[in-house]
Amino acid sequence: MSDIAIRAENLSKLYRIGNRESYKALRDVLSDAISAPFRWFRNLQSAIRNPQSANNYFWALKDISFEVKKGEVIGIIGRNGAGKSTLLKILCRITEPTEGYAKIYGRVGSLLEVGTGFHPELTGRENIYLNGAILGMSKAEINRKFDEIVAFAEVEKFIDTPVKHYSSGMYVRLAFAVAAHLEPEVLLIDEVLAVGDVAFQKKCLEKMGAVAKEGRTVLFVSHNMGAISHLTRLCLWLHNGFLCENGPTRDIISSYLDEGYKKITKWETQSLNNNPIQITHAEIISKSGYFDVKDDLKINIDYIVREPVSGAVVSAIIHASDGASILSTEDIDKNPDFLGRRSPGEYRATVDIPGNWLSSGKFFLRLHSGIIFQSIFDNIEALSFELIETGNPKIRAHKQAYLLPYLDWDIKKAN
Repeated sequence: MSDIAIRAENLSKLYRIGNRESYKALRDVLSDAISAPFRWFRNLQSAIRNPQSANNYFWALKDISFEVKKGEVIGIIGRNGAGKSTLLKILCRITEPTEGYAKIYGRVGSLLEVGTGFHPELTGRENIYLNGAILGMSKAEINRKFDEIVAFAEVEKFIDTPVKHYSSGMYVRLAFAVAAHLEPEVLLIDEVLAVGDVAFQKKCLEKMGAVAKEGRTVLFVSHNMGAISHLTRLCLWLHNGFLCENGPTRDIISSYLDEGYKKITKWETQSLNNNPIQITHAEIISKSGYFDVKDDLKINIDYIVREPVSGAVVSAIIHASDGASILSTEDIDKNPDFLGRRSPGEYRATVDIPGNWLSSGKFFLRLHSGIIFQSIFDNIEALSFELIETGNPKIRAHKQAYLLPYLDWDIKKAN
């Protein structure tokens, strides 16, 4: 018996820019299936004859091949637009590949975005049974897991309320609880967990660890390198639709951070969007002109507020060379009034990081904006910088830590 849970061969997905797929009846699906090879060939010939028309298409995925063994937990990393979510949607049969194929051996559970597979008019209870039925579970199996799902999601009071009235946090809790507890052989999880609060994220990560120990297969997409490092042994790195590398998580994360972040101290967005908030520019500055552990660092972040918004934050997160998040600060840290209504306009947020906090070495700056516990507008791997030690390295050399502040000690002789 094969020990392969997922096999992908030359998996590719071509999208037409600006073209939205319409809803189709069964006869349309059958007709499309019959004509698909001819349509694809015509599109390809058209792109060859008229190269300019090829600009209307882009490959979200191109020639992706990999295998996942049963019981493995695989991380999938890459910058925004790398093709991570497209890959999971193909594996979930939400969308079809343009080329290649993917085979999954076993029952699949997925959590790709808030409320995936939920019907808004149905109650939480009804959606649990609906999702279970979609996964091929019997009513007896769902009954056995029902109380555990509800308790994990912490929605006991609202279990008989239509989910269209749920907050995004309640949606996520119930969606994850269903996906993780209805015992799929293969569990696919996108970055959606970032929407929940810290306690819930920890709870979900613990559950995913338990799922892995039970021998089930997990594919986990995340920008949280700490979670990827903790949960996975192997990792796939996607870039612009291509599979850059796959292998041991520690090695892949190291390569990704080294190449994925721009080795510059300034960053600017390449395109504007319509989000309520968008970070447009960031830079990290040292007064000395180079980056020494003893120098204060200043981070400037420019952003646009396009419409009145409440509960929003703009954040700066510093990662170490192994992907661990070692420092996170938000513009509301000492300004809680900013959690209230923000007026439209252009803003510059500045934060200082005191000298003698960080050790020497390479660090990475990630930028974030969003509404707390609800939505993410920006999650940007912006830039990298390297700190050097020009003082007395002997004072620090024996210390094994990322944060090495000089703290005040009160020392008194005992007698």
